[in-house]
Amino acid sequence: MSTDRQPQTFMITGSEPELWYRDLISCLQATFGSLLIREGIDPLTVLGAGWRFLHLPGDVRSEEFYYPCEPDESGNTDVGAALAPHHDLHSRWWCPADTNDLWREVRDTLADDRLVIAAVDNFHLPFRPAYSDVHAAHLVVVYGLDEVRGLVYVSDAMPPAFCGVIPIEVFSRSWGSANPTDVQDAFFSDSQIGRRCLDVRLSAKPPVLTPELLGEFLRVNVTAFTTATSARTGLAGFGEFAAELLNRCRAGDVTVLRELYPFGWGMQAQASLHGELLRRCGHEWSDPVLAGAGRAVETVAHAWTGLRITGAHGVDDPGAVFADIAHHVTVLAGAYASAVDAVGAAAERL
Repeated sequence: MSTDRQPQTFMITGSEPELWYRDLISCLQATFGSLLIREGIDPLTVLGAGWRFLHLPGDVRSEEFYYPCEPDESGNTDVGAALAPHHDLHSRWWCPADTNDLWREVRDTLADDRLVIAAVDNFHLPFRPAYSDVHAAHLVVVYGLDEVRGLVYVSDAMPPAFCGVIPIEVFSRSWGSANPTDVQDAFFSDSQIGRRCLDVRLSAKPPVLTPELLGEFLRVNVTAFTTATSARTGLAGFGEFAAELLNRCRAGDVTVLRELYPFGWGMQAQASLHGELLRRCGHEWSDPVLAGAGRAVETVAHAWTGLRITGAHGVDDPGAVFADIAHHVTVLAGAYASAVDAVGAAAERL
């Protein structure tokens, strides 16, 4: 911190952020959910509206918050748009521009009454179960900063959940951690944190979700699943992903199983939220077909559990779990096909 700048006495973005959590989501969806609630928006209507399958070979990173995003013409990625393809939600990654004033951007964001999503290493956070034990890349919400007393106000909806203050030097170690390779966590370590943060903005408040509007969303989602593209998208893309997974697993490739866990979490979380939204709307609108489609999509989410967990237990010996991986791939492929059919049928009724 530069010596010619007087520290701010206190800066906080109002009340504590509301914690938003679902069993199958990661810190990525949880932090975005807290930001949407602060804007007076139900996170499920935004984060649950889209449903895609996208796999980008060579892109998967060992971070809890990894999510596949196709880069734009400038090479930039927008995880907000990927999470909410039907809404004006956007985000960009940034790091402090001035090494002499690492908190400037955080300070400016809070002064604008906006929350900050920061990447951290769980190893250095006293409120995480991995404290002083396991290195792992994670996301938290920063909602306040007191540079005089040396405190950062942090919110984390992921169990065991936390909302409160930690010393600024403790947060700084986590925020700037190298997150080195940790044999106890093959999936979220070995990924430098680098004081990364997400700037998230909602360009326009979402319209009220009506059956007609949801029907439009569902038709777009189904088309994306059933239209072949040059990328690994939709049902065809899942087939390509599954074939490569099986081939590499059979060959004893450890890397493919290490990537399966973080990649699959994003796909699982999205399916879980989409299924919950359809099921909830089906109940509220007395539409059993829509509710049934929601349950079908939730089946996809739960089918990801078997595949991800089996892969996690097989990283030391991929060949030993090949038969089980093949079984879970078959189950998941069938769940995807059935869910796409069910969502398509529901969309035609809306």
